[in-house]
Amino acid sequence: MIAPELGRALDCRVEHIVGYDTDSLGTFTRDVSRIGTQLEAARNKARIGIELSGLPLGLASEGSFGHDPYVGLFSWNVELLVLIDGERDLEVVGIAQGNTNFSHLLAADWATAEAFARQSRFPEHHLVLRPEGEHDPRIRKGIATWLELEVTFTRMLEQSANTMVLLETDMRAHTNPTRMENIRLAAKDLAQKLRSLCPACGTPGFWKTERVEGLPCRACGAPTGETRAEIHGCLRCIHRITNDLTGLQYADPGCCECCNP
Repeated sequence: MIAPELGRALDCRVEHIVGYDTDSLGTFTRDVSRIGTQLEAARNKARIGIELSGLPLGLASEGSFGHDPYVGLFSWNVELLVLIDGERDLEVVGIAQGNTNFSHLLAADWATAEAFARQSRFPEHHLVLRPEGEHDPRIRKGIATWLELEVTFTRMLEQSANTMVLLETDMRAHTNPTRMENIRLAAKDLAQKLRSLCPACGTPGFWKTERVEGLPCRACGAPTGETRAEIHGCLRCIHRITNDLTGLQYADPGCCECCNP
């Protein structure tokens, strides 16, 4: 998902580095807590890749899951893909986000477990089971067939003191096609940024750094908090360009503090 996207856009080859257990940096099943932020975790992985490979460039992804930022009702996935150039001391970040199937459920019978699995788009998306609840250390990851799911659920139900089994979606990238697609989109975003060179010094990653508020209200003309322009900046030199947003001359009066205080 990453290598084909970057290969097509940048004519490069992505080398997969083995020999390091990234689960030691944190797991989505919470048996190992992630240290630091999502971006810091991706940076750490990329730097480890540089150390192990001896190459000047490191590339790593890191995902996070929660509620959507709009209404807070849907499961949401944010994917970061970080490229670090150790020789030029550069960092470029690709990002993608969208709906996901991130969910969990305590079930006391197979019918409930089966319904949850279907809703989670199993078996294309794998599941994780553990008896009793989210803090139980007896974890079975990567469940990928209906037979395996039913057998595991039955066994864990027998082991559970509260007669409940926790089912949750397996959010590791290779077990979750929806997340894999978001990672691909993050790779596409990263490629676009890497192909955007600074007009002054040629450094890749010349991209949006901030937005400029003040789009005038359509009704009264007063400046609003809506974006009227974007500033693109270089990662190395001081070169900046301000681009007015085309097609947006006025803001809706509903966004105006004068018309809609």
